[in-house]
Amino acid sequence: MEEPGPAAAPPEGRGRDERSLEALSLAGGGGAAAGRQLPEGRRATLASALELEGTVLREGRLTQFVANNLERRIRLSGAPRGEPPAGGGGSSIPAIDPGALQDVVALAGQVAAQVDELLRNVHCGLQALTALSVGCIQTYRDGVESLGEAADLSIRAMYALVARCEELDRAMQPVPALAKRIRDMKGTLERLEGLCK
Repeated sequence: MEEPGPAAAPPEGRGRDERSLEALSLAGGGGAAAGRQLPEGRRATLASALELEGTVLREGRLTQFVANNLERRIRLSGAPRGEPPAGGGGSSIPAIDPGALQDVVALAGQVAAQVDELLRNVHCGLQALTALSVGCIQTYRDGVESLGEAADLSIRAMYALVARCEELDRAMQPVPALAKRIRDMKGTLERLEGLCK
């Protein structure tokens, strides 16, 4: 980084930043002055210049520097050359392009229309799904009711069959005695046939 000459008069913030950076690089032994030794007086001058710009802490060979008003310095370092620094009464917000605002409004309208169409499609789809679900539930309900009625009819028919079987069993109780009498009569007839021969 070049040192400003006596004739050059840089802006106050930039000149201080350049002097501070140069002093840091010289104090750390980096940059262009890495290979040469600085006199103690020059080093003391740079340290006192740094102390005017912020806080200097030394621990052995390590030197730490904390700048005052760091936020303003960051703004100054990010501002293009030739523009006044944003601070005090100035505003850091750039002017708004009306065309860009109109484009944003048009795009917002398109997005709103697309969102409305999407919501309508979702609404129609949900209605169709709801109608299908209602139809399935009604079919299931009708099937359950029909199954209940069929099971009830089957149980009633089974009870009726059991009752008829019991009646038939009661009606068939004289049959063994009747069969015994028929066998006796048949034996008697056979004996009579034998006597007649």
